[in-house]
Amino acid sequence: DVTHLRGEALRRHRQRIGMVFQQFNLIERRSVLENVLVGALGRVPVWRSLLGNFSAELVQEALHNLEIVGLAEKAAEPVRALSGGQKQRVAIARALMQRPQVLLADEPVASLDPATAHSVLRYLEQLNREHGLTIVCSLHFLSLVRRYASRVVALRTGELVFEGAAEEITPERFRHIYGEEAEEVELR
Repeated sequence: DVTHLRGEALRRHRQRIGMVFQQFNLIERRSVLENVLVGALGRVPVWRSLLGNFSAELVQEALHNLEIVGLAEKAAEPVRALSGGQKQRVAIARALMQRPQVLLADEPVASLDPATAHSVLRYLEQLNREHGLTIVCSLHFLSLVRRYASRVVALRTGELVFEGAAEEITPERFRHIYGEEAEEVELR
């Protein structure tokens, strides 16, 4: 229960939670590396961040995180030159700079084409399996949920309507989650 946290305790708790958003939330005119370094702001004095004065260790950590998402060679490029999938991977690398215990991914592939969506979700899956990072990801395409999720929590109007394994979501459960008129769309 975190509802009682205030001040410094709340800030410390928030630092342990990385976030990735549907619209990336990157600074388009800045380089990929600068955008990733922004993720370390909770660990860097404000004056250093304003001057772009990051330690060599932080720069190496940022480059390592870019390597994890397959974009180390793009470090010097401006974000505006990247594709949507590359921007989302930069956002993931930025979130990793927080050294989070949990990564919240809010519709991280909603604006991406199917092939790119799979690519981004494979990186999130890799972070979970190889690095032990807990990923909480909101997705609406059950084909993606079935492929990438190890556990599913489904909500409808704020109420829990399903909790279990992805393979337990039958057509009947799908209609229970989304309503009787809903039709499932598959991304392959």
